[in-house]
Amino acid sequence: MERCPWAGTDPLYISYHDEEWGVPVHDDRTHFEFLVLESAQAGLSWLTILRRRENYRIAYEGFDPCRVSRFGEEKIAELLNNRGIIRNRKKIESSVQNARCFVELQKEFGSFDAYLWAFVDGKPVVNSWESLSQIPSQTGLSDRITEDLKRRGFRFIGSTILYSHLQAVGVVNDHLVHCFRYHQIIKSYR
Repeated sequence: MERCPWAGTDPLYISYHDEEWGVPVHDDRTHFEFLVLESAQAGLSWLTILRRRENYRIAYEGFDPCRVSRFGEEKIAELLNNRGIIRNRKKIESSVQNARCFVELQKEFGSFDAYLWAFVDGKPVVNSWESLSQIPSQTGLSDRITEDLKRRGFRFIGSTILYSHLQAVGVVNDHLVHCFRYHQIIKSYR
C-alpha cells in the first residue's frame, strides 16, 4: 500500500493521512478546527500541531466558533499560559477574531461550508500530481479565497495557510496519483 511520502512513519501522521487528509468536509466545526490549527502551524511542522490537537480541542471548547468568538482578554491570557497549545499571542488573538468573522460568514451564507465550497461550485478540485515537488503551496483559488477572507476581517491567514486548509478539508485532492487514498477519495465523490 503506497502513501504520499509526507506521511512518513509516525503513527499519528499516518492515521491523519489515511483517515482525514483530503476527505471532503461539510461540517463547520471541523472547518473552524482546521482554520485554527493551520494558522497555529505557520512556521512549525504539522506533526507538532497534530500532537497538540486534543489540547486544542479542550482549550478551544470543541472548536465551537460561537463560543470562541466570545473569548475575552481573560480567556486569551489563559490560552497564552496553556502549555498544551502553541502560545503565540498573534496566533491566539487572530483565532478569536477569526471566530467572530466565521460566525458572520455563517449568518451570511448559512454555513462556512456553503461559503467555501461555492468557490469550486461544490466539486472538489482533483489534481494529478506524481511527486511532492509538483504540489504548489498556494494557487489562484487559495489567493482568491484568502483575499475575500481578509476583506471580511480574518487575520493571520495567507494563501499558503488557506491552501493547506483546502487540502485538509478535501476541497482539493492533492494525494499523489500512486497513493492508495487518491482513488479512494475520488470514489467517495460519487
